[in-house]
Amino acid sequence: MLLDDFVTANRERELGAYGICVQRAGEPVLEHRFRSDDRVNLYSVSKTFTSVALGLAEAEGRLTLDDRFLDHFPELRGLAAEGFERVTLRHLLTMTSGTSHRWYAVHRIVAADLLHDVVAAPLDAEPGTRFQYTGSGPYALGRVLARATGADVRAYLLPRLFAPLDLHNPAWHTCPLGYPFAESDLFLKTGELARFALLLAQEGRWNDQQVVPAEYVRRMPAESVDTSALDWGPRHAHGYGLGVWLDASGTYRMAGSYGQNAIVCPRRRVAVTVTAHSENAREYDLLEAVYTLVVDRL
Repeated sequence: MLLDDFVTANRERELGAYGICVQRAGEPVLEHRFRSDDRVNLYSVSKTFTSVALGLAEAEGRLTLDDRFLDHFPELRGLAAEGFERVTLRHLLTMTSGTSHRWYAVHRIVAADLLHDVVAAPLDAEPGTRFQYTGSGPYALGRVLARATGADVRAYLLPRLFAPLDLHNPAWHTCPLGYPFAESDLFLKTGELARFALLLAQEGRWNDQQVVPAEYVRRMPAESVDTSALDWGPRHAHGYGLGVWLDASGTYRMAGSYGQNAIVCPRRRVAVTVTAHSENAREYDLLEAVYTLVVDRL
């Protein structure tokens, strides 16, 4: 069986997996549970959901990725750091805004409005010239989406994405102002995340319905930025797209802290999804085991 070696490796090396799910278009689901399939924090996998929300809003004519952020929030121009007027939604999505603001949802928020801190933080690189991982960009994009559509990212996705995939009433933690963090803190089960991953592997189609525009799904790995300067290991060196990490083999993945991973293989129309609690070096060991013992054997 495809998953046997991974199951053994998880047990013997204490990799921390909660569950693994392999879904191929038109075939039965192959999965193994190491504990009950409860909803867990997907951490930065949430960024991919925010990316898809932007793609849907773009298709509806609400915004474009090349919009300048301050055109959606003109009242913040006086507060914005020098150069921030050149920051686009694309820069925020690909984490190339040049901001010095290093924020993630796990941090305690002390600002009255986190968006003010994001806009006011000095730039330490020209927008579009350098990748710097941060959660502030996706959070700001969630605020843009709310401004452009009248619905926060969770409410916006409920009828457009969550309902078609039968992801009933998912929790998404919010900032003190009530906006979902957008970069983290969306809670789903392994199998629920697997449905989203397979949706992307099928270029946005689900049950004969085009849920997400196929063009946008293709753009997600294609419109990428260079990440070779990162020192996070080879799995992070092949580029970052519109909310996804690129792999050398033509696959791409959603990735979140403590081992949340969903690997999308468009050419094979298959997705491999893992949720876990794996800390420090074991988090990277878990990812390598998913690739070498499962993905590479598909």
